[in-house]
Amino acid sequence: MSSITKCLILVVGLTLSACAKQEIAARGAPLDTGVVSPASLSVDVQQIRVVVPKTLSVSEANMYYPAGDIVWRGDPVGDRHEQVKAIFETAMADGVSQIEKGSLPVVMDVQVARFHAVSEKARYTIGGVHAMTFSIVLRNPETQDIIAGPRQVRADFRALGGAQAIAAERHGITQKSRITEHLANVIRSELSQPEGHKAARLGLLGAINKM
Repeated sequence: MSSITKCLILVVGLTLSACAKQEIAARGAPLDTGVVSPASLSVDVQQIRVVVPKTLSVSEANMYYPAGDIVWRGDPVGDRHEQVKAIFETAMADGVSQIEKGSLPVVMDVQVARFHAVSEKARYTIGGVHAMTFSIVLRNPETQDIIAGPRQVRADFRALGGAQAIAAERHGITQKSRITEHLANVIRSELSQPEGHKAARLGLLGAINKM
């Protein structure tokens, strides 16, 4: 391991320690996971409604670990809430399309609680974690009564960094494409597997993102 890499890891560790308390306050308390698991039902998702609350804070700071509910650099500078919403709408639709339709028609409400991708500084050095949390609720399309949920889902996964990130981009594999594909797989697991999505083990960065 080069001395430069060691220094970068040390800097990130110190930065993460300083930001941990801020992130805990920003995310708030976890949602109730609900009594009924979505995967225990044979559903036909007829509509997907995604909400990214405007109350979620946005950070454009180019730090290793920016403090904010939304950190996103995969689109041009703009309305980050709308950009995240578009990613979730595409991903949820892709994931649902891969599931065999069941007998129970439902509307699926998705509310984003956190979308923390990596900054430019992290992406082009050591990488990090794409930390995403959202909740899902299945409703009766006619009455809007809750059928299942709310269920909180953690969809964190490893972000590429340095040479890996650059090589991926050369092959058209962007942050957006990786995140969209991952979220599609997550919702497919939530709706089709009894245990739902199993969060990845991501070491120190993953542990801090769970605080």
